[in-house]
Amino acid sequence: MDTFGNIYRLTDWGDTHGDALEGLIEGCPAGLCVDMDFVMAELNRRAPSGDALSTKRRESDRVEFLSGIVDGFTTGEPIRFRIPNVDVKISESNRYVLKPSHASYTYMRKFGLKDNELCGRASARQTVCRVVAGAIAKLWLKDRGVRITSKVLGIAEAKREGDSVGALVEGRISGIPAGLGEPVYDKFSARLAYAMLSINAAKGFEYGMGFKAAEMSGSEYHDVQNPDFSFRTNHDGGIQGGITNGEEVCFRVAFKPIPSVRYDCDTIDFDGNPAVMKGSDRNDLCVAPRVLPVVEAMAAMVAMDFWLMRNNELQHNP
Repeated sequence: MDTFGNIYRLTDWGDTHGDALEGLIEGCPAGLCVDMDFVMAELNRRAPSGDALSTKRRESDRVEFLSGIVDGFTTGEPIRFRIPNVDVKISESNRYVLKPSHASYTYMRKFGLKDNELCGRASARQTVCRVVAGAIAKLWLKDRGVRITSKVLGIAEAKREGDSVGALVEGRISGIPAGLGEPVYDKFSARLAYAMLSINAAKGFEYGMGFKAAEMSGSEYHDVQNPDFSFRTNHDGGIQGGITNGEEVCFRVAFKPIPSVRYDCDTIDFDGNPAVMKGSDRNDLCVAPRVLPVVEAMAAMVAMDFWLMRNNELQHNP
């Protein structure tokens, strides 16, 4: 069981090999019209496709809401949901070997597990819960003029057939107001980075000019403002001092190649003996494009959470 968020908060449990994944969304205000077609469309974006880079596992990802929504509207109570797993298969050939660059070894060291089938929380299957919570957050934000989008900026070229590849994804939050985020430890940028780096296979995060800023001078970088306080440039990516400035929040996330490749590769088993691992067509070869709705979902949860936090502050400090 894992939790993300302060006021708008997702707690989810279950794994890729179990009967279902379930979640609980807390903090969603009452009265939000939940467009079930939109929620399902977001889940379909994350679902396996016919793309050559996608897994051949087939999941319908039909979400069942068990509480918190009545007649299509949120009640203000916690929203509990369930998504069954319908295409579960256990890979005996790779079950007791360490998957290179996977969570196999670290789960063994932390939890004492010597069975990959018990490492199901490390699977990207968990992100289906994020998409549900993110879809509801996107609907709430849409009513306030906020739009969240993403796109793939690049995918690496495979070195051989059956090899996996990395990807670079860009995300944008437009229409977000100024003033969201805290000035020190809980900056909007810091929480956004935390959210993105919690996604499976994420290895790098930057916003605005990001690492290019290290090569710029101050005179080149400055986001100069006009007399009406509008900005001439957006090198800061919509965040200054950890707080949104009203410009579009623009960020990028780098994802490593999926650890499982579809050919024999050397490894060891959980006891340190030499072994061979080979992935199957039930493993993705790249996180893209299926990761896009996950990136958007996490951005939406961050934005909604900070917005609700600001509303609370205004209520207590009018």
